[in-house]
Amino acid sequence: MKYAPHIEPSPLPFSPFKSCTIPRPIGWLSSVSPTGVENIAPYSQWQNLSFDPPMVMFSANQYPDGRRKDTVINAETAGWFVWNMATWDLREQVNLSAMALPPGESEFDHLTVTRDYADNAPIPLVRESPVKFECRYLSTHRIKGNSPVGTIDIVFARVEKIHIDDRVIRPDGRLDIPAIRPIARLGYFDYTVIDNVFEMRVPGSDGDAQAGLEGRASI
Repeated sequence: MKYAPHIEPSPLPFSPFKSCTIPRPIGWLSSVSPTGVENIAPYSQWQNLSFDPPMVMFSANQYPDGRRKDTVINAETAGWFVWNMATWDLREQVNLSAMALPPGESEFDHLTVTRDYADNAPIPLVRESPVKFECRYLSTHRIKGNSPVGTIDIVFARVEKIHIDDRVIRPDGRLDIPAIRPIARLGYFDYTVIDNVFEMRVPGSDGDAQAGLEGRASI
């Protein structure tokens, strides 16, 4: 089977596109509106861009009526947002935070999580999440789609501070990913959890390459 998605409908009853680029890390992003409303929502189009300095991005589709997502507007106006790592233990809270609420109502008020605040700006973060990034807004790139909901805002940011719960740091200084059990987005209504990790090293790579991939502190 093959098809051209820009001109042909999917030949399958459920479009396979978003179930192919998987698993996708979840951008569980908290922010504050211009009127002070605290917002948190999950985005499945989230990724790191570079490490020197650490930079990240997320992509947010517009609503069908053309409205832009609150997190985009909040990041642009406040200049900051926070990424909270989504984990197995927090999965229900992540799912609840995706609900559509009336303007002026905070998702945090519907969650059973503890609010702490970032060091660089008064942005809420989830205490129970083992890893958090304080992200300074850099820019937005808008790409027009075939429909209002297909139009996206791509937000770029620089990570200014990283919070890590000491309990998830192994004795050798690495993060204990199987203990953290991050969740990731698949397609349809499906998610997955990372609880099994294996290592592969690139054959013939030199010391600098190995150090860079490993993320040693000296790099």
